[in-house]
Amino acid sequence: MLQISAGAAATEEGGARQVNYRPISNSKNFSKRQSAYRQGHSTETALLDVLDSVHTAADSKEVTLLIGLDLSAAFDTVCNSTLIKRLHTEFGVSGTALSWIQSYLQDRTQFVKLGQHRTPATIREVGVPQGSVLGPLLFAVYCSPVADVIAFHGVRCHQYADDTELHLAMRVDNTAAGLSILAACTTDVKQWYMQNKLQLNPDKSEALFMGTAESGVIFEVSIRRWQIRCEFWGSLSIVA
Repeated sequence: MLQISAGAAATEEGGARQVNYRPISNSKNFSKRQSAYRQGHSTETALLDVLDSVHTAADSKEVTLLIGLDLSAAFDTVCNSTLIKRLHTEFGVSGTALSWIQSYLQDRTQFVKLGQHRTPATIREVGVPQGSVLGPLLFAVYCSPVADVIAFHGVRCHQYADDTELHLAMRVDNTAAGLSILAACTTDVKQWYMQNKLQLNPDKSEALFMGTAESGVIFEVSIRRWQIRCEFWGSLSIVA
């Protein structure tokens, strides 16, 4: 199978646009907190789920600390051999279907073209194609196990493609325990990403305290090297 991408635009074989997401996304190993590429799920349902947790905590006079994790060049650093193994062992993809995906990922070449000039084509040994239908789904499959790492710490999470949000409710007069849990959780998540050839982007990862006006006034917290200044006012407000 020949796969060539020019610049940032990836081409696909005819018919790839008709890929059906449901068989893999219905797998028990596909993260239930992944809202991308699942029937009946969207950015709207992801937002509603997170806000419901925040409002429930606020009703109990708790604040919620939400950490949004961003990955650097996420699609470009996926280890293809690990992805193929994960599809087979954790999602039960085998036979012709697995061979087709393996053929789709292997021996991909790319080049950059500017006007009449172009660079020599090089073989891509890692990454899934961006701008394709199958690429984002394969990335979601690749990252599914990280939800188990997060759940181990008792932290809730929500994922949408390469975006992951961690959130934990805590009492405003006793945030130390919650911050310690989140610090340990983010450390393990970072380690899992590194073991799977993915890199967190600290410059684009954000932490937010959410609560009501009665939750508190102004204070600062530190999670590892993140400094957060928070202020509550109105009914439900956020300041980073």
